[in-house]
Amino acid sequence: MPNFLLELGTEELPASFVKEGAQQWQRLVPATLSEQFLTNESIHVYATPRRLALLVKGLPVQQLDREEEVKGPPATSAFKDGKPTKAAEGFAKKQGVEIDALEVRATDKGDFVFVLKKIPGRMTADILAELVPLWIGKLEGKRFMRWADGDLKFPRPIRSIVALLDDTVLPITLVSGSDTVKSDRISQGHRVLHPQPVSIPQAEDYVEFLRAACVEVDRQQRKTQIKAQVEAAATKQGGYADITDDLLEEVTDLVEWPNAVVGKFDDEFLILPPEVITTIIVTNQRYFPILKNPDFPELLPYFITISNGDPAKSAIIAAGNERVVRARLADGQFFYKADLAKPLEDYLPKLETVTFQEDLGTVREKVDRLGKIASLIANQLQLTAAENASIARAALLCKADLVTQMVYELPEMQGIMGQKYALASGESEAVATAIFEHYLPKGAGDNLPQTLTGQIVGIADKLDTLVSIFGLGMLPTGSSDPFALRRAANAIVNIIWAAQLPVNLHQLLAESVAEFIVIRPETSPELLSQLSEFFLQRIRTLLQEEKNVDYDLVNAVLGENDPEYTERALRDLLDALERALFLQQIRNNNTLDKIYETVNRSTRLAAQGDLDKLELEPKTVVKPELFQKSSEPAFYDALVQLVPQTQLSKQTRNYQLLVDSLTEIAPTVSNFFDGPDSVLVMDADSGIKRNRLSLLGLLRNHARVLADFGAIVNRF
Repeated sequence: MPNFLLELGTEELPASFVKEGAQQWQRLVPATLSEQFLTNESIHVYATPRRLALLVKGLPVQQLDREEEVKGPPATSAFKDGKPTKAAEGFAKKQGVEIDALEVRATDKGDFVFVLKKIPGRMTADILAELVPLWIGKLEGKRFMRWADGDLKFPRPIRSIVALLDDTVLPITLVSGSDTVKSDRISQGHRVLHPQPVSIPQAEDYVEFLRAACVEVDRQQRKTQIKAQVEAAATKQGGYADITDDLLEEVTDLVEWPNAVVGKFDDEFLILPPEVITTIIVTNQRYFPILKNPDFPELLPYFITISNGDPAKSAIIAAGNERVVRARLADGQFFYKADLAKPLEDYLPKLETVTFQEDLGTVREKVDRLGKIASLIANQLQLTAAENASIARAALLCKADLVTQMVYELPEMQGIMGQKYALASGESEAVATAIFEHYLPKGAGDNLPQTLTGQIVGIADKLDTLVSIFGLGMLPTGSSDPFALRRAANAIVNIIWAAQLPVNLHQLLAESVAEFIVIRPETSPELLSQLSEFFLQRIRTLLQEEKNVDYDLVNAVLGENDPEYTERALRDLLDALERALFLQQIRNNNTLDKIYETVNRSTRLAAQGDLDKLELEPKTVVKPELFQKSSEPAFYDALVQLVPQTQLSKQTRNYQLLVDSLTEIAPTVSNFFDGPDSVLVMDADSGIKRNRLSLLGLLRNHARVLADFGAIVNRF
């Protein structure tokens, strides 16, 4: 069975596309081969900075012959008086069959003409020649370009195509305006170590021949080699390699034949905060730092470069890298010393020269706003005077480092340098840590702030951004969210949940909006409702996607078109989370099934009554003198006994007590509906009907302490 090799030789590809392009082919190629009825034994996708390739093993020589049933026109149109019409003749001609091959079959929509076509299998080579341009054209990514004057788009110009079916060149031509690239068997080796062309005799020889030409086309193998070389080089220097996943992935896509080269910088630069050195080495240069201890960020004066050059020239490469690193570290040292020349607080006036957003004023004005919000949060939590003082101080200083020289040159250091400069200025540990933490989380999966001061200032900062940007009417739309408002709202909710902060978000939003309206009286009156709905959407998403709660259970907790329920969720996010997780738990262990039917049925019927949804006490709304069947007083007595259990469950948030009580009452409710002494709820007598609906409404209200059962979907 033949093997097929396709290699696109390109100019240097962006590192971000190398992995991305390979992943797209890993999805696209098997799917399109399957659509063409071509089986295979295996598909391998290879990628380097100068090529994207795939090797398909075990293809058939041609497709198998197959039969395909095609539906034609209605029988009434195809035949008149038993004779074929022009519709039948046209259909037969189009399908390449004789009239005798047509069959009439009954369908749900009447009798139709069908034909069973025999389709001979096409040669695999012909199909592949058609698929290759499709595989190239379907690739997507950022900053695709056109070259020459054609329409073909790719991240970089395609300079060569290798297309082999076993040992035969498959003729493929790519045209981009006046630029034409035709397939052959000639690939390119390493630009420095093997500049000569590489002729591939057979498709299956590809990986072996490229390795002989100093190109490791297997991306995973390159990545493994880089990791091993970096670790070995760090060990040789008496330290431990600091290998982050992002850097390892990027470096893998920058080289074709990795070679670890160790560089050194002067010990005097170790006075810089380790984060500064690491940022310069990793973020700016894509080098690997070496740690003294794997569990502590103290650095050795070395770094490791993954070179794509000649290993024999490693000393020259190292010297060049050292010159660049030395210059950058010298700049960092200058900025650090200059910044430390005055206390962090002295940078505050300069924030008045930095614009936060043109319609919202300066960063200094933002600091004032977030300070007020932080104070609102602290008041809700009833903190001590010392805690309030730390929060106010951290809120005041949290943006001061933005105007330091170090952060101006290395924006990634915001917050980090604020913490360092705060400690150097004599600020407390709580204030300094909060300056760093208030930016957290910086992305999905990042750490959350761990200190109370950092949590409150972080919430205040993000909430100010949300209120301010929403206040300008700049709501996120679709995938457009330039101010990362979704991330900010997610962070606020996750901080409150993780830190177990009893923050009343509904009240906090209302107070923050009121403060903003003082500044901008023209603000839309819809601002509060817009923000509330936005947070509810984020809570809904977090519960479903991060907490793995079923969508209907989330609806049951947050409410659907139920203001009382939605407001309750915003007033107490901790309770909303607890109820959602508890509902998922009792669904998983089948406890929910024991109460679902009776509570849900009661909820649906109770909607036809007029009982207030907050009422729990039977004695105030039910008239026992109107009972007619024994099931009614039994139901009433059960509800009376349920009241203290529900109240205790509500006060302690021990919802298992409520579920146990609802489980106990379920047989009584079932007897009310379907037992030997059951009742007709919708009685002709309006008083009796209202009384019975009140009984059901009370049960609904008790259940609503946990969830809106009307939103829960029966799984069976």
